[in-house]
Amino acid sequence: MLIMDNIDRKNNKIIYPDLSYKITGILFSVHNELGQYAREKQYGDLLENKLNEINLPYEREVRISNSGNVLDFIIDKKNVLELKSVVAINRDNYRQVQNYLQVTNLKLGLLVNFRAKYLKSIRIIRIDPRRQEYS
Repeated sequence: MLIMDNIDRKNNKIIYPDLSYKITGILFSVHNELGQYAREKQYGDLLENKLNEINLPYEREVRISNSGNVLDFIIDKKNVLELKSVVAINRDNYRQVQNYLQVTNLKLGLLVNFRAKYLKSIRIIRIDPRRQEYS
């Protein structure tokens, strides 16, 4: 299984803690307003409104190369944010975010499942393809 954590091993510090904190706060607010049974698009629309309210720059529904894949948000040109409204997060969801990180060359992705009773954003660090760690 792939080792993923929140620490940039080169600099030995957490990646984008302030930005992640802001995003997580907005995600909690969205979850509190819509509950756990809305559609993914509804979560995305409300999230977009809240990002605009605090003037946090973002791109929404970004096309990834010629693959036909569309990632939900890139926030502040630093974070990939992938929204889900599913019963449970699975390996394919992690793989999807990791693929987005590889293509965009960004360091950090957040994966969030709004269907969960208690919201939790999952931080996913881009794997350096030249140096992969396995356990």
